[in-house]
Amino acid sequence: MAQFSPAQYDALERAITDRRRIAVYRRGTEFVVVPTALRLREGREQVEAVHPTTGERLTLFVDEMDSFEVVK
Repeated sequence: MAQFSPAQYDALERAITDRRRIAVYRRGTEFVVVPTALRLREGREQVEAVHPTTGERLTLFVDEMDSFEVVK
């Protein structure tokens, strides 16, 4: 579980706005998704995302993410 900096949150919010892919690392697994929203539910931040190939919707909790990066 990582603490994200303001710059990382800015990058995440920009990826949402621009519909850019992000690579999320969680418990040794990499997910490449297109984030659609950053929400707060029941006191936890979550990234709502869509798998770019299958269209499957995913919810990734920020406090469970080890790291992420915007795919360029």
